[in-house]
Amino acid sequence: MVQHCLSHFFTIFVDYLTKIKSTKLKQQEFYFLKPNKSMKKNIIYSILAAGVLFILASAFKTRTVANNETTKAVAKLPAGKWSLDKAHSNVKFTITHLVVSEVEGTFKLFDGSMENTKNDFSDAKISFTVDVNSINTDNDYRDKHLKSDDFFNAEKYPSMKFESTSFTPQGGNKYKLAGNLTIRDVTKPVVFDVTYGGTVTAMGGERVGFKAKTTINRFDYNLKWDKATEAGGLVVSKEVEITVNVELKKG
Repeated sequence: MVQHCLSHFFTIFVDYLTKIKSTKLKQQEFYFLKPNKSMKKNIIYSILAAGVLFILASAFKTRTVANNETTKAVAKLPAGKWSLDKAHSNVKFTITHLVVSEVEGTFKLFDGSMENTKNDFSDAKISFTVDVNSINTDNDYRDKHLKSDDFFNAEKYPSMKFESTSFTPQGGNKYKLAGNLTIRDVTKPVVFDVTYGGTVTAMGGERVGFKAKTTINRFDYNLKWDKATEAGGLVVSKEVEITVNVELKKG
């Protein structure tokens, strides 16, 4: 629209100059064309208006090109098979202790993979496993208790597993990752909120990063050790927040 207005203005202006050059004007016509103060102001305003229109048209064109480049960049997101870069990934959990504070822990051993054919990852298939015996809360006594039958029973159930069922774009760099989480002998559906960190070519290949978070009820997975405080709250909360940061490498 801006470009159309600008083009129309210059067409009228050129026609006007041609008329002055090619036509023998009568004296009164020439007198009429002599610029008085009012006409000078109009000419100045017209030139300024033309300049503004030109700037707007240029900005509109630049923004359109930038948007097109962004679209191209999104379209170039790679598809394929991805393996986990364990040195640049981690699995964390947080649980409330005595109702008033939080205790954090990690799992040191884990593995995962992803495979997608669509460039927006919307058909991604994701698998992830965690070695329960690698649990670490910076307290040996607590770690031993967590590995016991009060919680994970790591001797009988040494692995936690996740298999995705969908990976749905939510706009921007957000996704919903749905799948089945198995802890001990219980498998239940769970949904992670995922943030896509980006894709880069580095360290000999293409890499992609994601951060996934969810909260589960440990009682749903038979992690049912339960002790109440004097005030009636649980020593260890039922809700466990899980955070998984992954960097995947193509191939």
